[in-house]
Amino acid sequence: MVLQYQSRAQRATCMPTESSNVKTIYWKANHRWTYDTEWTPDTNEDWDPKPVCHGIFNGIGGCHKPLHYTLYKTPDFVAISSVEDPGSAYEGMVLQLQCDVVNVAPAQDITIRWTSFRDNKTIDLMEGNDTICDKSEVRSPVSVSCTTNITLKRTHNGVNIRCEAQLNLPLAGGHHPPSMFSDSLNISVCYKPEINTTKLAGTVPLFTGYDEDLVCEADGGQPLNISWSYMSASGPKNSFNKTLRVSAAGYYNCTVSNPCGSTTHMVKVIFKEDYLPLIAGFVALTVIIISIIFIFIYSIYYKNTKMRRYSLKNPKLSTHNGNVAHNGWDTQFPMTKLS
Repeated sequence: MVLQYQSRAQRATCMPTESSNVKTIYWKANHRWTYDTEWTPDTNEDWDPKPVCHGIFNGIGGCHKPLHYTLYKTPDFVAISSVEDPGSAYEGMVLQLQCDVVNVAPAQDITIRWTSFRDNKTIDLMEGNDTICDKSEVRSPVSVSCTTNITLKRTHNGVNIRCEAQLNLPLAGGHHPPSMFSDSLNISVCYKPEINTTKLAGTVPLFTGYDEDLVCEADGGQPLNISWSYMSASGPKNSFNKTLRVSAAGYYNCTVSNPCGSTTHMVKVIFKEDYLPLIAGFVALTVIIISIIFIFIYSIYYKNTKMRRYSLKNPKLSTHNGNVAHNGWDTQFPMTKLS
């Protein structure tokens, strides 16, 4: 029999398998005897009555059978906390989490689960962590505190953790008692910054006549301080911007710091000649020379194939004359055929 605290009362009935030799049937619960085949618990206070059905039979004497009875109460609330300040946690630190389950019964049947998530996506952060609980053997409502330890990594930064209290009982009215969750606890992990060297290479070319922007970006999980230091013609220089515009070769150091440490990345800027204008000029000159040669060859070819040469030596006169119309006037000109 599994009943919820302050729920409707139910009766337990004790019947013999063979009634011909029954002398008497009675219940013993809460150190009291009830001479009846039925026993009805009080769901307001019968936390541990230890009910047992007794029977006395003619010829064989007495026997008894216990009733496995549980009166349960769900927690008033569940709370999560940490021994250390979760806002000042750092990478490598062992953070102890505590889950308090208030006013629950029976305490020995409580199970604690830890759930971690980020952006509503569950993360297997607590898998394999041991949980220690100060469970009481008292059947009436008590408070239970459970703790677990977690070694923090930088990937834990921004993770929310909550605990769940579940009573592991036989089916009560066809269903398990509901779980209760705590609010979520946000973990902020401070760790040493790491400069993004993918965007900021160790060697950067600088073409003559152009400036180059050096961008220093880092992952640090905390507000970051970014600074540049380098040598100029007038001496050491410092800049406190993420982007540094350079126009001279040299060594430039980017330093990123936060409360958990600092890291420095050196960039070597080297001069390189820009051969693109020379290449473009050479290509243009080549095109002009080829064009001139093509035009020259084409003009020679045109003269040799399209133009006719005529010889006027020893012409033969033709006796055929023709008339040529000129401005509407018919004027006869002698026509001479050339050969």
